[in-house]
Formats: sequence, C-alpha cells, structure tokens
Amino acid sequence: MDRFRYHDGVLRCEGVDLEALAVEHGTPTYVYSRDTFRTHLADLTAAFAELDPLVCYAVKTCSNLHLLHELGAGGAGADVVSGGELHRALTAGIPAERIVFAGVGKSEEELREAVAAGIACVNIESESELELLARVAQSMGRTVRAAIRVNPDVQGHGTPEKTTTGTKGSKFGIDLERVPRLFTRAALFDHVRLIGVHVHLGSPIYSPEPYVTALTRVLELVDKLRADGHEIELVNMGGGFAAEYETGVAPGWGAYANAIVPVLKPFVEGGGRVVMEPGRSIAANAGVLLTRVRYLKDAGPHRVAIVDAGMNNLIRAALYDSFHFMWPVRPADGLVPPGRAERVALPGLSTYDIAGPICESTDYLARERELPRLTEGDLVCIFGAGAYGMAMASQYNSSLRPAEVLVDGEGSRLIRRRDTYADLVEAELGLPGGEF
Repeated sequence: MDRFRYHDGVLRCEGVDLEALAVEHGTPTYVYSRDTFRTHLADLTAAFAELDPLVCYAVKTCSNLHLLHELGAGGAGADVVSGGELHRALTAGIPAERIVFAGVGKSEEELREAVAAGIACVNIESESELELLARVAQSMGRTVRAAIRVNPDVQGHGTPEKTTTGTKGSKFGIDLERVPRLFTRAALFDHVRLIGVHVHLGSPIYSPEPYVTALTRVLELVDKLRADGHEIELVNMGGGFAAEYETGVAPGWGAYANAIVPVLKPFVEGGGRVVMEPGRSIAANAGVLLTRVRYLKDAGPHRVAIVDAGMNNLIRAALYDSFHFMWPVRPADGLVPPGRAERVALPGLSTYDIAGPICESTDYLARERELPRLTEGDLVCIFGAGAYGMAMASQYNSSLRPAEVLVDGEGSRLIRRRDTYADLVEAELGLPGGEF
C-alpha cells in the first residue's frame, strides 16, 4: 500500500524517522514517499499492460513540481484542468504529447496555451467550447486534436455525491445522445480533429462495475460514430480508482483491470489507443500530513485535541466528511495499529475530537476518534493525505501553507518551503495608491 510503517514504536517513511523530519521542518508538514509514488504508477501500468495505455496522472490530485517530475520520469503523462496545471506539467518536464486537457470552463487564453503547446488532446465539454477551440486554432494557424467528454449517466459505486461527475444533469461532459451531432458539427472545422471520446465518472469508485457499464455504453457510441464515417482512434476512460484509506477496503488495480481490460481490448486490437487519468490511487497513500497537538481540553462530553493543522491544510473532512486514518507517530504505551480503520481493536484507547485552529465550526479533522492517549506536543500523522491535501490548501485566516518534503530511501529533501508572512501580502504590495 505504501512505505509508512512503524519500527520500534516510531513511524518511519521509507528509512526516515518522521519525528526527525518534524523537528527539522516544523509542523504542519506534508511528507511524501518517492518509492510509493513510483511503485504505484508502475503497478497500475503493469495491471493494464494488455491495453498499453497512456497513463496521464491527474495533476489536480497533488501538483508539486518535484512530484510531477518524478511521475513524468516514470513514464506518466498529465491530465490537466487549467492553464496553471498545464504550466506546471510542462515546467516539470512532462512532454506536451503526453498531456490531455479536461475542464468544463476553459478560457480562450487557456485554449490558446494548449494549442500553442501542441498537447495530445483537448477534451471538449460543450458545443460552445468546440466552436471556440475551432476559432482559436484557426487564428493560430494550427490544427488541434480533441475528444468529446461523454456523460454516460453512470453512478460510481461508493462515490460521494459531491465527487460524482458522470450522471445525467452533471455540469461535466455532454449527454450521450447529443454526441453524434457534435461530431457532425466538428467535421465542418478545418482546424479541429475530433479523434475520440472521453469519460470520467468521479472519484473514488470502489468497484470496477461502473467502469464496465460506462465503457460498454461508450464503445457502443464509438461503433455508431464509426458507422457514420467518423475516425475514432482514442478512448479516454478517465480515472477515479479508489485509494486504500482503510486497510482492505479498496480493490487492487488487478481487480479493476480484470474487469476493464476485456471491455477495451477489442478497441485496442483494432488500432485504438486508451488513455487513463489516475490520481488519488497513485498519490493518496504516497503522502501524509504531520501535525502537533497544541492543546487538550474538555468540551461538554467531548475530549478535544486542538492540533496545528486544520481545514486550511487538509479540507477533505470538512468539505466531504471524508475519513483519514490518523495515529500518533510515537503512540503512548506502544499501541501500534494493526491496520488502518475507523475503529481499531486495541485496548487502552481514548476518544478524541481532533480539531484545527481555524475559526470555523467545521474545522475538524476527525470526531469521536479512538486513539492512544494524547498529550500536548504529541506528533500525529494523518495518513492518505497525498491526494487533495496540499493541492487544496489555502491561506484562510492568513495562515501559512505547510512545507512539503520528499523522502527517498534514507534521505529527504524539501520540495516546497513553508509560506512566510511576506508570501501572504506579496501580491498586494507595490501597487499604485497602496503605500503602507
């Protein structure tokens, strides 16, 4: 699952003591395992080897340049959803021909950047976007490759409503029955080549069955489009594979592949190309968030631990009611967890609400969580934080965003420094009429 393990009662990342990293870099701090990132990418690619897919890592999941560079060096492309993410991917050295661009509200400038870069494919999500892309490409004298994002009206198994993207009425994609008309419309444009279809159901999806249902519908659409004379050379199946937030809950990549590969293999054998957009399944368990207990207090029937990380650092619990396993880096009484679950079967645990320092009533990282006895100053590790952690961090309450550290074997290096007070105000200083 990952390279975060207890040794002699203390949590380590690969060969590095997390207590030492917290002393060196302070808290809160994100810590990533290089080996976990690279191994997850390699294992996923191997599971789907029969399809020889282009694996485009979802940059929105965790977008640090150093991590993108590691994944690119491991053969990954990039799935981007903004001009900023495109800039990050290119800056990290990911070749343009391995970049695909989704997103329901791309601006004209973002489309110009994509056309200028010569990326592999723009995933179109409306007829208006198709027409704008055609005008942009024509004005630049370039031809752009594009796919239509199809909404197959399929609900991902176990996917929260707030992260579902493939059902009827979603803002994402184009309803299945409307797609042939767009291909007919696109044939009128000399500077846009519609080469395929794209689908993304949301995330996390805890079963392969929604993929089978959605891809079966998509391939039926492909047959219809080909019968109408359109050349379809690409199917982008999106991402959404579940991460192992709790031990043994998420299917392995082999389980997904065993169901999905037979559906797509005839398309590949006929000369088609498959694109995948995994994100959290690669990144989530490759990163943790270290935080310290600042205060302990009683509040009614609750024992509350106030920690120095909050929703400004990891918003998933407040935003989605998401579960993250957490445990002290050096647990009291040697209570090392046998696995990661909402309820851990160990004696001597105490119940805590884990709250952050932000002035919002929703700023809880966990409620009624059973943990080893905590004392002020204890270092706590929040697991599964590599996906949608730092990528969604903010400076709310004028707080400082955390540092990020990458562990590689017995060594580590800083890959993003902690914010400073100067960072908080830099964009507001030096403007006309603003002398302080």
